[in-house]
Amino acid sequence: MTTTLPLPAPPAPTDTPDPSAVAAAARDAVKTYGSGDAAVHALDGVSVDFSRGRFTAIMGPSGSGKSTLMQNVAGLDTLTSGSVSIGGVELSSLSDRQLTRLRRDRIGFIFQSFNLVPTLTAKENIELPLDLAGRQPDQAWFDELVSTVDLGSRLGHRPAELSGGQQQRVAVARALVSRPEIVFGDEPTGNLDSRAGGEVLAFLRDAVDRLGQTVVMVTHDPGAASYADRIVFLADGRIVDEMTDPTADRVLDRMKRFGH
Repeated sequence: MTTTLPLPAPPAPTDTPDPSAVAAAARDAVKTYGSGDAAVHALDGVSVDFSRGRFTAIMGPSGSGKSTLMQNVAGLDTLTSGSVSIGGVELSSLSDRQLTRLRRDRIGFIFQSFNLVPTLTAKENIELPLDLAGRQPDQAWFDELVSTVDLGSRLGHRPAELSGGQQQRVAVARALVSRPEIVFGDEPTGNLDSRAGGEVLAFLRDAVDRLGQTVVMVTHDPGAASYADRIVFLADGRIVDEMTDPTADRVLDRMKRFGH
Protein backbone atom coordinates (compact mmCIF):
# COMPACT_ATOMS: atom_id res chain seq x y z
CA MET A 1 0.00 0.00 0.00
CA THR A 2 1.46 3.37 -1.01
CA THR A 3 1.77 5.96 1.75
CA THR A 4 2.32 9.61 1.09
CA LEU A 5 2.48 12.68 3.22
CA PRO A 6 -0.56 14.94 2.85
CA LEU A 7 -0.21 18.16 0.93
CA PRO A 8 0.31 21.23 3.15
CA ALA A 9 -2.83 23.11 4.05
CA PRO A 10 -3.45 26.42 2.27
CA PRO A 11 -2.21 29.47 4.15
CA ALA A 12 -4.44 31.06 6.75
CA PRO A 13 -4.96 34.83 6.72
CA THR A 14 -1.90 36.66 7.99
CA ASP A 15 -3.79 38.05 10.99
CA THR A 16 -4.82 34.59 12.22
CA PRO A 17 -2.61 33.38 15.10
CA ASP A 18 -3.12 29.76 14.10
CA PRO A 19 0.04 27.67 14.67
CA SER A 20 -1.06 25.24 11.95
CA ALA A 21 -0.69 28.05 9.40
CA VAL A 22 3.05 28.22 10.10
CA ALA A 23 5.29 25.70 8.35
CA ALA A 24 8.47 26.80 10.13
CA ALA A 25 9.47 29.44 12.64
CA ALA A 26 12.48 30.90 14.42
CA ARG A 27 12.27 32.71 17.75
CA ASP A 28 15.07 34.92 19.10
CA ALA A 29 17.51 32.97 16.95
CA VAL A 30 21.17 33.65 17.74
CA LYS A 31 24.11 32.00 15.99
CA THR A 32 27.54 33.06 17.20
CA TYR A 33 30.91 31.97 15.86
CA GLY A 34 33.97 32.47 18.03
CA SER A 35 34.03 34.13 21.44
CA GLY A 36 35.06 37.31 23.21
CA ASP A 37 36.27 40.13 21.01
CA ALA A 38 36.45 37.72 18.05
CA ALA A 39 32.79 36.69 18.31
CA VAL A 40 30.73 37.05 15.13
CA HIS A 41 26.95 37.08 15.45
CA ALA A 42 25.74 35.53 12.19
CA LEU A 43 22.20 35.71 13.58
CA ASP A 44 21.39 38.32 16.20
CA GLY A 45 17.94 37.64 17.68
CA VAL A 46 15.94 36.76 14.56
CA SER A 47 12.23 35.93 14.93
CA VAL A 48 10.33 34.99 11.78
CA ASP A 49 7.46 32.75 10.60
CA PHE A 50 7.22 31.00 7.24
CA SER A 51 3.57 30.45 6.31
CA ARG A 52 2.26 27.28 4.72
CA GLY A 53 1.49 27.38 1.03
CA ARG A 54 3.65 30.46 0.48
CA PHE A 55 6.88 31.22 -1.37
CA THR A 56 9.32 33.24 0.76
CA ALA A 57 12.68 34.60 -0.38
CA ILE A 58 15.46 35.53 2.04
CA MET A 59 17.79 38.27 0.80
CA GLY A 60 20.71 40.29 2.12
CA PRO A 61 24.31 41.22 1.39
CA SER A 62 27.16 38.76 1.78
CA GLY A 63 27.58 38.01 5.48
CA SER A 64 24.07 39.17 6.37
CA GLY A 65 23.10 35.78 7.82
CA LYS A 66 20.62 34.68 5.15
CA SER A 67 22.18 31.25 4.51
CA THR A 68 22.80 30.78 8.23
CA LEU A 69 19.12 31.45 8.92
CA MET A 70 18.00 28.94 6.31
CA GLN A 71 20.44 26.26 7.49
CA ASN A 72 19.30 26.59 11.10
CA VAL A 73 15.59 26.67 10.30
CA ALA A 74 16.10 23.60 8.10
CA GLY A 75 17.82 21.71 10.92
CA LEU A 76 21.18 21.56 9.15
CA ASP A 77 22.88 23.56 11.91
CA THR A 78 22.25 24.32 15.58
CA LEU A 79 21.55 27.72 17.09
CA THR A 80 23.66 29.20 19.87
CA SER A 81 20.41 30.26 21.54
CA GLY A 82 16.76 30.67 20.62
CA SER A 83 14.48 28.13 19.01
CA VAL A 84 13.42 26.73 15.66
CA SER A 85 10.33 24.66 14.88
CA ILE A 86 9.07 22.76 11.84
CA GLY A 87 5.33 22.11 11.76
CA GLY A 88 5.15 22.97 15.46
CA VAL A 89 7.93 20.53 16.40
CA GLU A 90 10.75 22.20 18.35
CA LEU A 91 13.99 20.95 16.77
CA SER A 92 16.04 21.20 19.97
CA SER A 93 13.71 18.65 21.58
CA LEU A 94 14.70 15.97 19.04
CA SER A 95 17.47 13.42 19.24
CA ASP A 96 19.94 13.22 16.37
CA ARG A 97 18.04 10.24 14.99
CA GLN A 98 14.68 12.01 15.26
CA LEU A 99 16.12 15.12 13.60
CA THR A 100 17.50 13.04 10.74
CA ARG A 101 14.10 11.43 10.27
CA LEU A 102 12.34 14.82 10.33
CA ARG A 103 14.69 16.23 7.68
CA ARG A 104 14.20 13.14 5.53
CA ASP A 105 10.42 12.93 5.81
CA ARG A 106 9.22 16.52 6.21
CA ILE A 107 11.80 18.76 4.52
CA GLY A 108 12.97 19.06 0.93
CA PHE A 109 16.32 20.60 -0.04
CA ILE A 110 17.52 22.23 -3.26
CA PHE A 111 21.16 23.27 -3.43
CA GLN A 112 23.05 25.51 -5.82
CA SER A 113 25.35 22.63 -6.78
CA PHE A 114 22.47 20.22 -7.56
CA ASN A 115 23.96 17.44 -5.34
CA LEU A 116 22.81 14.63 -7.61
CA VAL A 117 24.34 11.15 -7.32
CA PRO A 118 26.41 10.79 -10.51
CA THR A 119 25.96 7.01 -10.83
CA LEU A 120 22.16 7.17 -10.63
CA THR A 121 19.77 8.04 -13.43
CA ALA A 122 17.47 11.05 -13.22
CA LYS A 123 14.61 8.76 -12.20
CA GLU A 124 16.71 7.11 -9.49
CA ASN A 125 17.89 10.49 -8.19
CA ILE A 126 14.31 11.75 -7.94
CA GLU A 127 13.22 8.63 -6.06
CA LEU A 128 16.26 8.60 -3.73
CA PRO A 129 14.53 10.21 -0.68
CA LEU A 130 11.77 7.60 -0.88
CA ASP A 131 14.31 4.77 -1.22
CA LEU A 132 16.17 6.00 1.86
CA ALA A 133 12.87 6.10 3.77
CA GLY A 134 11.86 2.65 2.57
CA ARG A 135 8.76 4.01 0.85
CA GLN A 136 7.29 3.32 -2.55
CA PRO A 137 6.66 6.29 -4.85
CA ASP A 138 3.14 7.50 -5.49
CA GLN A 139 3.17 6.91 -9.23
CA ALA A 140 0.54 9.54 -10.04
CA TRP A 141 2.44 12.16 -8.03
CA PHE A 142 5.76 11.11 -9.57
CA ASP A 143 4.30 11.35 -13.07
CA GLU A 144 2.88 14.80 -12.33
CA LEU A 145 6.25 16.06 -11.09
CA VAL A 146 8.10 14.65 -14.08
CA SER A 147 5.58 16.17 -16.46
CA THR A 148 5.71 19.55 -14.74
CA VAL A 149 9.52 19.75 -14.90
CA ASP A 150 9.49 18.34 -18.45
CA LEU A 151 11.91 15.46 -17.84
CA GLY A 152 9.92 12.58 -19.26
CA SER A 153 12.42 11.86 -22.04
CA ARG A 154 15.47 12.21 -19.76
CA LEU A 155 14.64 9.89 -16.86
CA GLY A 156 17.12 7.24 -17.99
CA HIS A 157 20.02 9.67 -18.26
CA ARG A 158 22.70 10.21 -15.63
CA PRO A 159 23.58 13.73 -14.43
CA ALA A 160 26.62 14.02 -16.73
CA GLU A 161 24.28 13.56 -19.68
CA LEU A 162 21.97 16.40 -18.59
CA SER A 163 22.30 20.17 -18.91
CA GLY A 164 22.65 22.28 -15.78
CA GLY A 165 19.01 23.31 -16.00
CA GLN A 166 17.89 19.71 -16.39
CA GLN A 167 20.01 18.66 -13.41
CA GLN A 168 18.45 21.34 -11.23
CA ARG A 169 14.95 20.33 -12.35
CA VAL A 170 15.81 16.78 -11.27
CA ALA A 171 16.91 18.21 -7.92
CA VAL A 172 13.64 20.16 -7.58
CA ALA A 173 11.57 17.07 -8.37
CA ARG A 174 13.63 15.09 -5.84
CA ALA A 175 12.91 17.73 -3.19
CA LEU A 176 9.16 17.48 -3.84
CA VAL A 177 8.69 13.76 -4.45
CA SER A 178 8.00 12.96 -0.77
CA ARG A 179 5.53 15.86 -0.48
CA PRO A 180 7.48 17.56 2.31
CA GLU A 181 5.98 20.17 4.59
CA ILE A 182 8.53 22.72 3.43
CA VAL A 183 11.22 23.03 0.75
CA PHE A 184 14.39 25.03 1.31
CA GLY A 185 16.43 26.29 -1.63
CA ASP A 186 19.92 27.76 -1.19
CA GLU A 187 20.62 29.89 -4.29
CA PRO A 188 18.91 27.19 -6.42
CA THR A 189 19.45 29.11 -9.68
CA GLY A 190 22.95 30.37 -8.86
CA ASN A 191 24.67 28.01 -11.32
CA LEU A 192 22.12 28.37 -14.12
CA ASP A 193 21.75 30.74 -17.04
CA SER A 194 18.76 33.06 -17.02
CA ARG A 195 16.56 30.82 -19.15
CA ALA A 196 17.21 27.64 -17.15
CA GLY A 197 16.92 29.57 -13.91
CA GLY A 198 13.59 30.99 -15.00
CA GLU A 199 12.28 27.50 -15.74
CA VAL A 200 13.24 26.27 -12.27
CA LEU A 201 11.70 29.32 -10.58
CA ALA A 202 8.51 28.98 -12.61
CA PHE A 203 8.19 25.39 -11.43
CA LEU A 204 8.69 26.39 -7.79
CA ARG A 205 6.06 29.10 -8.23
CA ASP A 206 3.70 26.53 -9.75
CA ALA A 207 4.42 24.10 -6.93
CA VAL A 208 3.21 26.74 -4.47
CA ASP A 209 0.19 27.92 -6.48
CA ARG A 210 -1.08 24.61 -7.83
CA LEU A 211 0.34 21.96 -5.51
CA GLY A 212 0.11 23.83 -2.19
CA GLN A 213 3.83 23.54 -1.48
CA THR A 214 5.75 25.78 0.94
CA VAL A 215 9.06 27.16 -0.36
CA VAL A 216 11.78 29.18 1.38
CA MET A 217 14.61 30.32 -0.89
CA VAL A 218 17.85 32.18 -0.24
CA THR A 219 18.84 34.33 -3.21
CA HIS A 220 20.81 37.44 -4.12
CA ASP A 221 19.00 37.85 -7.44
CA PRO A 222 16.13 40.40 -7.59
CA GLY A 223 14.66 38.58 -10.59
CA ALA A 224 14.58 35.28 -8.71
CA ALA A 225 13.13 36.95 -5.61
CA SER A 226 10.31 38.44 -7.69
CA TYR A 227 8.80 34.95 -8.01
CA ALA A 228 8.16 34.92 -4.25
CA ASP A 229 5.07 36.04 -2.32
CA ARG A 230 7.21 37.67 0.34
CA ILE A 231 10.81 38.70 0.85
CA VAL A 232 12.61 38.89 4.19
CA PHE A 233 15.66 41.18 4.11
CA LEU A 234 18.58 40.57 6.48
CA ALA A 235 21.58 42.73 7.34
CA ASP A 236 24.16 42.09 10.06
CA GLY A 237 22.27 39.07 11.32
CA ARG A 238 18.96 40.88 11.80
CA ILE A 239 15.74 41.23 9.83
CA VAL A 240 15.68 44.82 8.62
CA ASP A 241 12.71 44.83 6.25
CA GLU A 242 10.06 42.75 4.47
CA MET A 243 8.23 43.03 1.17
CA THR A 244 5.11 41.33 -0.17
CA ASP A 245 4.12 40.86 -3.82
CA PRO A 246 7.58 41.89 -5.03
CA THR A 247 8.71 42.87 -8.51
CA ALA A 248 12.32 42.78 -9.67
CA ASP A 249 12.45 46.59 -9.87
CA ARG A 250 11.05 47.05 -6.36
CA VAL A 251 13.50 44.50 -4.97
CA LEU A 252 16.45 46.15 -6.69
CA ASP A 253 15.42 49.54 -5.37
CA ARG A 254 15.09 48.19 -1.84
CA MET A 255 18.48 46.47 -2.04
CA LYS A 256 20.13 49.73 -3.09
CA ARG A 257 18.83 51.33 0.09
CA PHE A 258 20.59 48.61 2.10
CA GLY A 259 23.87 49.26 0.33
CA HIS A 260 23.99 45.95 -1.55
